[in-house]
Amino acid sequence: MTLTALDVKARAAELGFVACGITDLGPSARADALEHWLRAGYGGNMRYIHRQAKKRKDLRLIDRDATRAVVILDNYYYKDSDPDNSAPRIARYGRSKDYHSVTLNRINDLASMLMEAGARTARPYVDTGPVPERELAERAGLGWIGKNTMLLRPGLGSWFVIGSIFTDLPLAVDPPFTADHCGSCTRCLDACPTGAFIGPYVLDATKCISYLTIEYKPEIPADMAGHFGGWAFGCDVCNDVCPWNLRFAMDSAIPEFRDRGELRGTDEGFFERMSAGEFEARFGDTPLARPGLERMRRNWRNAWFSLREAQRRAATPRQ
Repeated sequence: MTLTALDVKARAAELGFVACGITDLGPSARADALEHWLRAGYGGNMRYIHRQAKKRKDLRLIDRDATRAVVILDNYYYKDSDPDNSAPRIARYGRSKDYHSVTLNRINDLASMLMEAGARTARPYVDTGPVPERELAERAGLGWIGKNTMLLRPGLGSWFVIGSIFTDLPLAVDPPFTADHCGSCTRCLDACPTGAFIGPYVLDATKCISYLTIEYKPEIPADMAGHFGGWAFGCDVCNDVCPWNLRFAMDSAIPEFRDRGELRGTDEGFFERMSAGEFEARFGDTPLARPGLERMRRNWRNAWFSLREAQRRAATPRQ
């Protein structure tokens, strides 16, 4: 079976992916920037990025048998309902079934197609392993990395998961995306509740609400705790304000990405009353499983605290 790049992209579309591109593998154009970012401590306690740095700097080292990466975008956006906008808030991707499994189940089908066409390797990744997903997607012509460090695609925005398959099939590659359509806009930088952006294209993860609610294990730093604006898991602010999303975001065709409504109408003691077994039964197949029950209790407490702090600041007359 002779498989072409067009065949792969057609199958990706059939599987519900909103875009697909193909790139070859080689040294990263952002290797120096990654090294500076890590040395500056902007990665916080995400030690796995340090361990993976060598492979992130040279994509050929991720799978030594692979010569190509098939990259897909999987739209998870659904328009917020009024309850979704009520704090405590959960990032969109955290309200549904875990995107790792939702996307991986379908990207595995694409990988199987490559193997049936004679590939010796077709290894899929969905936000796993040492893969620099956004740069890989940019190299595959799928969009540009914006000032908020998210991948943005013309006509779509940034509400998507990035997946990839590393393979040895000699598929035709796409030209990289070289334009930057952010222009002079700084809405994402200006809107960040905790001032996590050092500048355009540089995020200090140690100040990012997503990092602090998901990756960070100790108590949330006191100087940051009151500025979360009610976010309890992740944060969507820099995506919410982006003009590309405001104009082009469209509902996903994948039903598993719909909000399951598990947290609507809950109170401040919701997670405190929950047993480990109840948490596993309700959230074990969602992104909330990553922080787990104890950290969700911490996050939930802080979300309510930050709400009260925001209300206090709003009620305090400016001097």
